[in-house]
Amino acid sequence: MLLLILFALLAGAAAFLLFMFATVVDGDLTLVSRGPPRRERVDGKVVWITGASRGIGEVLAMQFANLGAKLILSARNKDELERVKQNILSKNPDSRVEVLPMDLSAGEKSLKQVVHAAESLFSNAGVDYMIHNAAFERPKRGALEESEEGLKMSSAAGKVPAPGQAIYSASKHALNGYFASLRSELCTKGIKITVVCPGPIETPQSSAAASSVQSHSSERRVSVERCVELTIIAATHGLKEAWISYQPVLTVMYLVQYMPTIGYWLMDKVGAKRLDAAAKKGNTYSWNLIFGGKKSA
Repeated sequence: MLLLILFALLAGAAAFLLFMFATVVDGDLTLVSRGPPRRERVDGKVVWITGASRGIGEVLAMQFANLGAKLILSARNKDELERVKQNILSKNPDSRVEVLPMDLSAGEKSLKQVVHAAESLFSNAGVDYMIHNAAFERPKRGALEESEEGLKMSSAAGKVPAPGQAIYSASKHALNGYFASLRSELCTKGIKITVVCPGPIETPQSSAAASSVQSHSSERRVSVERCVELTIIAATHGLKEAWISYQPVLTVMYLVQYMPTIGYWLMDKVGAKRLDAAAKKGNTYSWNLIFGGKKSA
């Protein structure tokens, strides 16, 4: 009788966890089990964020400022960086924020000069966290070697090669492979690297085109603020990789990672057919179309 009760309790707990995973969870199980960001890991530390002039980069800057970090904001548009800085200071007057415009497509000599400039800010304190949020044409190793921790924003497409995303997915797979190798190469120097792979994310409403696309899709997306919160959790808890998404993308990522034959079979049988049907109707690609959702005309 006792064994039956114990079995029932275990079965109930398993059913509850499965229900939560299917309906509520917005990240991989390791990530969502870690609790809130560890403020002590970033309070007073220098955090350098590329692509900080808008979108995820801007929200990253604000949340790191809330945790007491000293910020270096980089992007090509200096005016937008100044806007982000003033926005941060209006909400966190005691924050220390520096603007450092840069173009990641510039030559190696130019990038080295920017790295040295970043190191000299805040009384030559160096850089504790390097957040690669901006897109770039080729990996920039030098900047990471000047920091203690590196975080790279990647994509779920770097884990799950979905129909209609061949070129984009290839670039993200290459990025994930590069930083996974770099992590092992730099670990003896005490440098840690976290790769974050978000699925569908709500883009800021300032992007009219992106907002228009989202308004015509019932695809469930993680908010930018929640994506950034989970990203900082991953970084401050020292995770090597983190996945951020709702279902069905999260389940597909698990299947491809741990049961690839089943995962790729699902992509072949379900994804390709729905993508083809969507193309004939003139609809654009979305995860929701691939896995059974509806899209308004």
